[in-house]
Amino acid sequence: MLTKKQIQLLEFIQKRMGRDGVPPSFDEMKDALDLRSKSGIHRLVTALEERGFIRRLPHRARALEIVRLPDALMPRDEASGQTVSRADGFSPRVVQGSRAARPRGAMSVVDSPAVDLPLMGRIAAGVPIEAISEVSHHVAVPGTMLTGREHHYALEVTGDSMIEAGINDGDVVVIREQDTAENGDIVVALVDGQEATLKRYRRKGSMIALEAANPAYETRVLPQDRVRIQGRLVGLIRSY
Repeated sequence: MLTKKQIQLLEFIQKRMGRDGVPPSFDEMKDALDLRSKSGIHRLVTALEERGFIRRLPHRARALEIVRLPDALMPRDEASGQTVSRADGFSPRVVQGSRAARPRGAMSVVDSPAVDLPLMGRIAAGVPIEAISEVSHHVAVPGTMLTGREHHYALEVTGDSMIEAGINDGDVVVIREQDTAENGDIVVALVDGQEATLKRYRRKGSMIALEAANPAYETRVLPQDRVRIQGRLVGLIRSY
């Protein structure tokens, strides 16, 4: 027997996967259910997993898979009023035409010229690593990822602290070089002139918070004079 919140979360995950093709982030789940923190979402997800309604997939961002649905969320036959299901718990979703809908935010790269960007080594999405200073090689990225005439560069991600933002270990991120950021931006931050890290930026007064997108990592809160912004995330190239 599921609680009301568990059913609401499962329904939200189902709808978002049907619309976007991927599960929502934990932040999106938290906002959808009007919860104050992601810890409540983690408890709900764990409860759904223990009851066999969802499965968490290891080493993948937004790693949730719906295994089955409760009767309350199953479609019903209009004539009989009975739930319609398959052996695996799903009802087929008919897609009109020969192609599924484009995922939200997807960009066509067929007609977009490639641009060579310098790959400035590796950036930590986890424990910070040494500052970025040298070009290791160049990578070709779609020109549609670049914004304006500002300088851009690429970095290879190491670590899993940003997985709930859809950034995996081994991905290549495209960074627009800039020294300022807005709250909520994902930035390359240089700490104490020595450590480079990829985190979500929050500022309150004279303090800077560098937030991970993985509950296994704590938010670092530092005085503003210890943090220098080196760029903002504008694109990502997924590695499989």
